[in-house]
Amino acid sequence: MAFNEMASVNGAIGSTADATVSLKDDGLYRGDGAFEVIMLYAGEPFALGEHIDRLGRSAQTIELEFDRAALEAEIAALLDAFGPQDSLLRLIVTRGGMRIATTEPVPEHAPSISLATVAYSPTVILNGVKAISYAANMQATRVAKAQGADEAILVTPQEIVLEAPTSTLFWVSSEALRTTALDAGVLDSITRDRIVAALDVEEGEWPLGDLRVASEAFLASTTREVQAVSSIDGKSLAEVPGPRTEEAAAAFKAALERELSR
Repeated sequence: MAFNEMASVNGAIGSTADATVSLKDDGLYRGDGAFEVIMLYAGEPFALGEHIDRLGRSAQTIELEFDRAALEAEIAALLDAFGPQDSLLRLIVTRGGMRIATTEPVPEHAPSISLATVAYSPTVILNGVKAISYAANMQATRVAKAQGADEAILVTPQEIVLEAPTSTLFWVSSEALRTTALDAGVLDSITRDRIVAALDVEEGEWPLGDLRVASEAFLASTTREVQAVSSIDGKSLAEVPGPRTEEAAAAFKAALERELSR
């Protein structure tokens, strides 16, 4: 059965292929807007309120107004029309005043992934913002793939480890599970939040050398949930998946089951 991609544009629901937005919108012209991506499990969104809260914080940071009540009503109508299917729910608000919600197929991810480090300078003014101007993130992925890896790990010019373009990175070094602190400029990921809350995680600003001696590592995100890392910059990791990766996957699964059953 073909996946039914649907879209709501300022409340008008229909096929994504037939949806239209105004061409004269700085969301398109300048990538000026904010977005969120949420998993639907049999049509039920995970942590929808938190995602919309974060969308609101992103919008506030870039001085972008949107009608939250209208968006929430439009999401409810779209999900009712869409039905009980596994999907991604994408939310976009633009400078031109568009409120967009779409359903998309869930991407397939391999059990493990190879990474390559890519130099990246965070834009401090956009720290913590999920802006739709994601060109730098996507280019980082292309640079990593040109090096033979599946995905990038962003590293500052001072060789401080940040995150993947669309995921949080965790790794085990000196027997400790580590991830980059939010103050370093990484996204306050909702999947990250569940793992940090459930496990003993050291948060800090870690040098690249610490990552390169990791015994295991994994990515965490809405679409990946928890995905083991097989290699970094061509060096294979000793444990794929390692015990802390499996522990994180179990902890996130438990959070899903607990919160979706409410």
